[in-house]
Amino acid sequence: MLYSLSDYLTQFHSGFNVFQYLTMRTILGVLTALVISLIVGPAMISYLSNSRIGQSVRDDGPESHLSKAGTPTMGGALILVAIVTSTVLWSDLSSRFVWIILFVTIGFGAIGWIDDYKKIAYGNSRGLSARVKILWQSVIGLSAALALFHTAQFPIETQLIVPFIKNILIDLGWLYVVLAYFVIVGSSNAVNLTDGLDGLAILPTVLVGGALGVFAYLTGNFNFSNYLGIPYVPGVGEMVVFCGALVGAGLGFLWFNTYPAQVFMGDVGALALGAALGTLAVIVRQELVLFIMGGIFVVETVSVMLQVASFKLTGRRIFRMAPLHHHYELKGWPEPRIIVRFWIITVVLVLIGLASLKIR
Repeated sequence: MLYSLSDYLTQFHSGFNVFQYLTMRTILGVLTALVISLIVGPAMISYLSNSRIGQSVRDDGPESHLSKAGTPTMGGALILVAIVTSTVLWSDLSSRFVWIILFVTIGFGAIGWIDDYKKIAYGNSRGLSARVKILWQSVIGLSAALALFHTAQFPIETQLIVPFIKNILIDLGWLYVVLAYFVIVGSSNAVNLTDGLDGLAILPTVLVGGALGVFAYLTGNFNFSNYLGIPYVPGVGEMVVFCGALVGAGLGFLWFNTYPAQVFMGDVGALALGAALGTLAVIVRQELVLFIMGGIFVVETVSVMLQVASFKLTGRRIFRMAPLHHHYELKGWPEPRIIVRFWIITVVLVLIGLASLKIR
């Protein structure tokens, strides 16, 4: 919106040209989302608290979580408002990528909102049934995958890039739709599973989102992509603004979500942010790198899958409780220790992912 306005105003004063630069718009996107989160946050927390929109705690969860019951939830709505507002203000709205990722983010946020609402309305931690949730996730995820496939303008947009290996591009054809679908839906649920401790999911989301922004900027710039030997994908540079908005909104939310949390993001935030990361990875053609950088999300998800499989097949549990962060809680690790160590691991994994830009 402001990008188009500044373009119009340049005919009256050349100084407005500064808002045409992608880096400047990204910085402004970060700051706009951060300011929105910090200003709106206290009022939203107060409203949620007064409306008794509080967290429901699992009966079979760690006893330390019982004290969290009643903490305001659905705070992820704050993140979505900040991201969408900042993106609309500073992005080039003629970009199809912008509209697709906003569609996915808002769509998954809506699913999460309904899920959270049902938990609060019925006073339990169940929410939407798994079948209904995956149905609507599939509708939105598949719609985005098909939209990206049918609007692709260059072969690279539907090819699989293998990290750390130069000049290996795998033509996927219709398998691209399948891959994109699983990345978007899988990432959404992985972040949701990780969101179990104060601040545990939001900072890794910010770190991975920021790193994907680096990929978007370099992949969408012909000179940089040529220098680094990575495929050039026209138009994806605009995703940097969205990534900036995600980083700003995430940091603003972390201000209130850090231990001990004043508010939880709920499924409205976790499902939306996870889907946004998956869509970003698909757009910038770095699905495999997302698997590396989001290793914490992957491990948390795998721990649940292994736990369920083991119990059904043998009647025994591998972990004291799944997802994995609960296992360490029951081993006696203090919550802040688990959170910070998971953050440190994410930093290392993000650096490994970024190294794929040069090590090829």
